Formats: sequence, C-alpha cells, structure tokens
Amino acid sequence: MAQEKVYASPETALADVFEGAVILVAGFAGCEVPRLLLRGLADRGVGGLTCIFSHDAPANEPANASANESAVHGSVAQLVDKGLVRKLISPLPFAPGAGGVVEERWQSGALEIEIVPQGILAERLRAGGAGLGGVFLPTGVGTRFERGREKRSFQWGEALLESPLKADFGLLSVAAADTLGSVVYQGTGRNWAPVMAMAARVTIAEADRIVEPGGLDPEAIITPGIFVNRVIAAE
Repeated sequence: MAQEKVYASPETALADVFEGAVILVAGFAGCEVPRLLLRGLADRGVGGLTCIFSHDAPANEPANASANESAVHGSVAQLVDKGLVRKLISPLPFAPGAGGVVEERWQSGALEIEIVPQGILAERLRAGGAGLGGVFLPTGVGTRFERGREKRSFQWGEALLESPLKADFGLLSVAAADTLGSVVYQGTGRNWAPVMAMAARVTIAEADRIVEPGGLDPEAIITPGIFVNRVIAAE
C-alpha cells in the first residue's frame, strides 16, 4: 500500500502551516466541514490567517450561540475566537443576528471581512485553480462596486474583472480517499471541495475512509490525486 500521502494526524499534516497563510475551508453551512483539521489548526496556534469559505454556520444555529457552540459545528469561529485570523473572505461569514465572536471581532476592528457573492467566489477560485489571470463578470456594473476596477465592453455587455483566488492550504472533508490522494465526495461535500482542491498549493483531505489504489470506483472520483497532497483519517 502506498502511504506517502497518508499522514498519521492533523498535527503532522498541518505542521508547515505558517504565520499569515491563506486557508481554504470547504463545506457549507456546517455540512461536510473538515472539523478535525480545523481543530488541529486551532491547536497549532499560528496567526495572521486569511480564511476563505462559503457559509460558516448552519442556518438554524440559535441567535444566542456562543463561540464554543460555533466551534462544535466545525466553523472557523474557533480560529477567530483564538485571535488567529486576520481576514475572512466569504459570502456569509456570519448569520445576521447570530454572528457571535466573528461579528464582535469585526465590529471592534480586530478582524477584516471581504464579502464575495457565492457565484463570484466560485469563479475566482476556479480561475485560481486553472491558472487564469481572472474572469470578467457583469455583476456590479453600474454600481459603486465598479470603482477602481477594470471594466471592459463585450458583444453581450459590460463586465468587471474579478481577480483569481489561490491559497497556501486547502482543507477538505471527503467520503473516501485512496492512498494516492484521489477522493470521492458525499452530497454537500462536493459543493466547494473540488474547486478549492485545485486552487490550493497544498490540499489536505480529511477522509471518512482510506483505501488502497483501485479501491475507489474510478467513475466516482471527482478530484484526482494530483490535486490532493495529504490525507488523514477522520475520527
């Protein structure tokens, strides 16, 4: 069995995460989030992080949820709570009225937040993973959001340049992986993980099941091993 991509623990897989790193966190609304890797990153204690993700907490999270309760859902709130995050890039970094520690740090000026609509976030990540210089999208044309942005006219209308997004590390939760890094997803796990795996320099997959090469149905593999650098077993 080839073991070169299989790491014994989150600590060993995250050992080279450095101060100021850009981190992609897959999952959506608390589903298929790499909880073990997030806890390992919180324990590692490196700061100045930029975290890019879709939706940090479940839509039904109670308005009085504490930072600790958010951490149970595997959100990046636990990293914010420890003061490890400098900036968040997300369509919805916290639910209105239930922002907890994320909202508190943002309002105090201790945390920078960049709101990026989901579709634009997906396209910027796709551009980063594909090595593109950016994508032109019509969203925001004619509004205050076009200020300072490159705008071009096409046959179908005007569009603004959206810069690509790349990251130092990508953290995924997957249904199964082989020891060469090829992975398959379950349900919601397929939403953001494939594009994030391509946009990260080092992709780490937290797998419910790890098998030998040939143990996965090749027709079910969405992200091949070339895009996954490390695999750990989920709890």
